[in-house]
Amino acid sequence: MKTSRIQGFYKLSPEERLKHVKDFADLTDEECAAISNTGAMPMNMVDRMIENVVGTFELPLGIATNFQVNGKDYLIPMAIEEPSVVAAASNAAKKALLGGGFRASSTDPVMIGQIQLTGVKSPFGAKMDILSKKEEILKLANDQDPVLVKFGGGARDIDVRVIDTLTGPMVITHLLVDTRDAMGANAVNTMAEAVAPYLEKLTGGRVYLRIISNLAVHRLARARAVWKKEELGGEEVVDGIIRAYSFAAADPFRAATHNKGIMNGISALVRATGNDTRAVEAGAHAYAAVSGRYLPLTTYEKDENGDLVGTIEIPVAVGLIGGATKVHPVAKAAVKILGIKTANELGEAMASLGLAQNLAALRALATEGIQRGHMKLHARNLAVTAGATPDILNEVVVRMIKEKAIRMDVAERIIKELKGE
Repeated sequence: MKTSRIQGFYKLSPEERLKHVKDFADLTDEECAAISNTGAMPMNMVDRMIENVVGTFELPLGIATNFQVNGKDYLIPMAIEEPSVVAAASNAAKKALLGGGFRASSTDPVMIGQIQLTGVKSPFGAKMDILSKKEEILKLANDQDPVLVKFGGGARDIDVRVIDTLTGPMVITHLLVDTRDAMGANAVNTMAEAVAPYLEKLTGGRVYLRIISNLAVHRLARARAVWKKEELGGEEVVDGIIRAYSFAAADPFRAATHNKGIMNGISALVRATGNDTRAVEAGAHAYAAVSGRYLPLTTYEKDENGDLVGTIEIPVAVGLIGGATKVHPVAKAAVKILGIKTANELGEAMASLGLAQNLAALRALATEGIQRGHMKLHARNLAVTAGATPDILNEVVVRMIKEKAIRMDVAERIIKELKGE
């Protein structure tokens, strides 16, 4: 009988683990070969990155063109499986060039470390006690990472909140840490761990959690662009885009998909540079709801000329130091392609990309609909999957689109017809 309980699985080599998986799932030799193909990284490196490794999972890496941010041109690497995303971003960036491209800015790279105090008898009194010891707390935190302090980072400030919970009031201390060009999780968590016993002694409470928050409200990237109405198809298209944005601003069901389109671009760049997609996505969606309502991360309005002005503000917990960014060969190459030097610059590129991606989606929705361009590329992918050879590929795609039936069974039928089967 098959079982998922494999004694000492973690102690095995990747090849031995894959053999177990092959037997469990009845994988073919071809399927095992696909899994164990490590591409740019040798297996011994992959095996050190996560646990229970059996292989790698590859994604297409595309390049978004036409991006100009703060007067500097960028080629933007994007690791993503979804068709039309890279093309849409490139097209929106091209249309922004007549309006001066993207203007971006960012705040200092400050992350939050949360320290949860429970069982405090006088929560608001404890809050005052903690604030009165700010300098001692900051020194204790900074003693944990003198290298970060040397490079201009470190714990900068504290904030203390009293919150009501299901288990009673809690005193939550926020340690605000400038992590410079690192994402900062390790540094922040180490500092929070060091400060926790001091806070317990100071307040008589008990600390449970002491960990980074991915809602990086102090680490924001902003971007702005102007799209000339002629580039978008006229003032009627501009009005349609603003109406689409207004829909998202009023309805969380629309806002969720609106923001998903933004993250299509941002997450692809986060992934390509070896950063943490889950952290950035969690922070973005939490920030969209920080007011108490889930709202779009972008805004759109018309200027005095009738042109479209788009803006975005988003938390960007990303870095150039540590993690896969410094280990994965493709991530290192992606950073080189970008030509960026700081984590702030990376965040500004991400904000610009997210704004471009969103504009492209809204323009498509306001004109021919999102499916037209997307489904053309999807048809091509389907045709290849169905077995279309290069000599008939274009004909299969054209016929599927003409029939308005972009499905696997249709692709297979057309291929058989073209091959005379």
